[in-house]
Amino acid sequence: MSIAGEDLQRSGRVSFGGITKEVNLAYVPEAKVGDYVIVHVGFALSVVDEVEARQTFEYLRQMEELEELKTGPGT
Repeated sequence: MSIAGEDLQRSGRVSFGGITKEVNLAYVPEAKVGDYVIVHVGFALSVVDEVEARQTFEYLRQMEELEELKTGPGT
């Protein structure tokens, strides 16, 4: 959504399905506004294309559904 700072202080506002968070972009100096990034513990680790990003979102959605099957509704 936006990028500020340089080098190790480079950060960006990232939208995670409607939730906005500030993440460190030092590991992905090539990242631009509009790119998809993989984020772990507040650090963007890699830039991915839209197809890979959508596939990752789908995997996460499926994992959530699988977790519901394991625990059952209301448990």
